[in-house]
Amino acid sequence: MGAGQGLRAKTRDLFSRGFRQKGVIPPSIYLRTLKIGDYVDIKVNSSIHKGFPYKYYQGKTGKVWNVTKRAVGVEVNKIVRGIQLKKRFHVRVEHVQPSRCREAFLLRRADNDKKRAEAKKKGEPVPFMKRQPVGPRDAFEVTGALETVTAIPYDIEKEV
Repeated sequence: MGAGQGLRAKTRDLFSRGFRQKGVIPPSIYLRTLKIGDYVDIKVNSSIHKGFPYKYYQGKTGKVWNVTKRAVGVEVNKIVRGIQLKKRFHVRVEHVQPSRCREAFLLRRADNDKKRAEAKKKGEPVPFMKRQPVGPRDAFEVTGALETVTAIPYDIEKEV
């Protein structure tokens, strides 16, 4: 008999809770404020059986497009036959957490705004603010005494 092909097929490890993470979930999960436009990570909490997303969306990041009493509408990009589709679905708040995907961008933007304001205050041109890839490492010379290493011949007769 073949393997089952149901909605939760092959999710034994995918949806399992972590070590010492089992049991009652804290009330802080229900007290989070999620707004339209926020980015959230979909992370299924298997102790709450209602409002599960489909297993494909586990670990995906999406944008909130709707907020209801107990759930949020999430929009996630999904590639189907080479085409990127925007999928919209509702997930209960227990199965989402605020994403940290924009933290670095927001810090960089605030830093750039500060640099731009300082340059304007001093009357200087706006500094170059684009990110640059890390270049090659600096060259260096290897110093110290040279040591020659010779291979020891392998002898089959000694092994027997």
